[in-house]
Amino acid sequence: MDLLVRLYALEPKPELDQRLADAGIAVRRVLAPELGLVSDWIKEEFGPGWASEATIACTRQPSACFIATKNGKLVGFACYDAIARGFFGPTGVSEEARGAGIGHSLLLACLLDMRVQGYGYAAIGDVGPVDFYVRAVGATPIADSEPGVFAGLLRYPD
Repeated sequence: MDLLVRLYALEPKPELDQRLADAGIAVRRVLAPELGLVSDWIKEEFGPGWASEATIACTRQPSACFIATKNGKLVGFACYDAIARGFFGPTGVSEEARGAGIGHSLLLACLLDMRVQGYGYAAIGDVGPVDFYVRAVGATPIADSEPGVFAGLLRYPD
């Protein structure tokens, strides 16, 4: 199922930003020289499909991919405009870093950037954790959105 987010209704969460900063976690846009490193990390953690999508997002100007780092180590990423214009994703946080709010912060970084770029809405395609997106950004289901933009996608063998 796909979800829809009203970008014009989103608000930044300074308390979340501060909590992450206090924990030594920084969320920022990917820089061009980091593309290979970020892509390799995503491929290792989440698979080659997501690495391909992130590469596309990183090549946009400005980059449409954000990362989270802690102590100089990559711990999460989120992208938009990868599979299609106006779509959020893919996104992922390393297993050991989950539960700290990193995913929420990366989501907001992307969606607020999309708003700055002129989007009024964002789609989140083929969603797994629907409840997270509903709570975090007020996302709503899009009727008849399966199989969506991923229909017919070639898959890597297991």
